[in-house]
Amino acid sequence: MPSVLAPIDAADADRALRRELYFFTLYRLFEAALLVFFLFGPVTGLIEPLRHALLARSIALSYLFIAALLFVFGRQGELRSQTLTGIAADLFFGILAMHTMPAAGTGVALMLLFNVGAAALLLPPRYGFGAAIVAVVGLFGEYAWSLLEVDGQSRTLAEPIMFSVGYMAIATLTSILGRQMRDSYDLAERRGAEAAHLGEINELIIRRLRTGVLLVDRGDRIRLANEAAMLLLGDAGESVDLHGHRSLAVAAPELARRLERWRQDGSHNDSPLQLAPDLPEVVPRFTRLLAGSEQVLIFLDDTSLLSRHAESMTLATLGRFSASLAHEIRNPLAAINYAVQLLEESDDVPTAERRLLEIIRQQGIRMNGIVENVLGMARREPAKPEHVELVGFSRLFVEDYLASHPLDLDTLRATGNVARLPVLIDPRQLHQVLTVLVHNALTYGRMPGEPARVTVHVYPDDAGLPCIDVLDRGPGIPESVASRLFRPFFTTSSHGTGLGLYIARELCRANQATLDYVPMPGGGGCFRIRLIGSHTLLAS
Repeated sequence: MPSVLAPIDAADADRALRRELYFFTLYRLFEAALLVFFLFGPVTGLIEPLRHALLARSIALSYLFIAALLFVFGRQGELRSQTLTGIAADLFFGILAMHTMPAAGTGVALMLLFNVGAAALLLPPRYGFGAAIVAVVGLFGEYAWSLLEVDGQSRTLAEPIMFSVGYMAIATLTSILGRQMRDSYDLAERRGAEAAHLGEINELIIRRLRTGVLLVDRGDRIRLANEAAMLLLGDAGESVDLHGHRSLAVAAPELARRLERWRQDGSHNDSPLQLAPDLPEVVPRFTRLLAGSEQVLIFLDDTSLLSRHAESMTLATLGRFSASLAHEIRNPLAAINYAVQLLEESDDVPTAERRLLEIIRQQGIRMNGIVENVLGMARREPAKPEHVELVGFSRLFVEDYLASHPLDLDTLRATGNVARLPVLIDPRQLHQVLTVLVHNALTYGRMPGEPARVTVHVYPDDAGLPCIDVLDRGPGIPESVASRLFRPFFTTSSHGTGLGLYIARELCRANQATLDYVPMPGGGGCFRIRLIGSHTLLAS
C-alpha cells in the first residue's frame, strides 16, 4: 500500500496556481489593450512624439493578438510552459514598446514589474530569477539602443539601474511567496490524502465488520448500513416507505420499537431478536452518533458468532483436558495390555478363555489408538496416511466390530460394487470414524420395535473418488437436526456427549476427506465419507 505521506506530483501542485495564471493572462490582455488604446484612441497625444511610429503600432497590435491567445488558451497545457511563453512575450513586446514610445517608457517599465513578479510567483525559482535577469538585460539593451539613436529623448542611466533593482527584488519576494504557496498546497494535499485514506479504511472496516451497523436519523430512516447489517435484515433491508426512504419501521418493526423506547427512557432490552425468518438472532445496542445528535448508531451483534466464539474457547479447553486425560489413560491401559500378555503366555489359562484374552488385547490396542488420535488432535498433528485397500478394510472392520460387539438381532454387513479400491488414509483414524458412524447407526438408525440393519458400502463415485456409505433403515434425521449434526456438544440423546460426529469429521479433514450426512429418498440415513485416491498424494 503506498504511503499517504508520499510527495504529490508536480503537476498536481501546479494546479494550485492555475487561478493566479488566469489573472496574470487577464492583466497581460489589459496591458496590450491599453497600449492599443494610447496608439489608436483619442489620447494619442499623451505619448507623442513616437520613435518609429509604424513599428510601435505593429508591436501594440501583435502584443494584443498574442495576449488574447494566451488568455483564451491559458487554462490548457502545462503551467510552466504557459508562464514562460507569456513572460517571453511580455518582455519582448514591452522592451520594444519602451523604445518606440519613449514618452511612455517609464510607465511600460512599471507595468512590466508586475509581469516579472507574476512569473517568479508561478515558476520555480531558477526560472523566475532567469526571467528577472532577462528583463534587466532587456532594460540595459534598450538603454544602449536609445543612446545610439541621437534624438534627444535618451534617459539617464539611473533609471534602468533602479528598475533592475526593483525587478530583482520583486522576483525574489514573489519567488519565496510562490515556494511557500507550493509547500502549503503540498502539505494540504498530503493531509487531505491522508484523511481520505483513513476515511476509506474506516469505511472498509465498518463495511467488513461482522457486527451489523446502522445509522438512523430522527425519522427512523436508515442512512447507512454495512454489509453485515443488510444480511441480518434480509430482504426487508431494501424495503422503502411511501416517500421512497429505507425505513427502520418497515425493515424491522420490533427493532424500531426498541429504539423508540431507548430514546424515551434510555432502557436497553438485551434479549435476542430475530429480524427476519431463517436469519440468526441479534442483540441490538444503541448509541448517539454525537452528543445531542438525533442520529443514532445501532449495533447488531450476531448471537451465532458469539456462540461459535464460546464454542471455540470450550473446544480449546476440551482439547487440553482431553490431552491430559489421554495421558492418564495410557498408564492403566499399558498395565492392562501387559497383564493380558502375561496371561496369554501362561499355561494355566483354559483354551476356551483365550478368545476372551484376544478380545481384551484387541480392544486394548484399539483404545491405545483412540488415545493417540485424541493426543494428535490436541497437538494438531497431521494424519499418517498409508495405502489401504478399502474393500478389504471395510470387511475386516465389520468382522472386528462383530467380534467385539455382539449384535443379537441387529445386522451389520460390508458391501461393495468393485473388487478393489485403493485409497490413501490413516487406517487407525478411519477405523475410529467408522466405529462412531456404525455405533450411531445401530443405536439410532432403527424403526421402533425392529432390529437395526446397517450396511458399510464401498464404491467409487462419478468422479472416481473412493466413497464409504454407512447406511441404516431407520426413520432418518429431520432437516432441522441434520444441519447441526457435526456441531460439537450437539446431541439428541440424554446419554450422549455430542462429540462423536464432530471428532469423526475432524479426523476426516485431517486425512483430506469429507464426511457429510446424505438424506435417503426412500427413508433411512446415510453418512458418506469421500476419500482421496491412492495416487493423489504420490510424488510426481
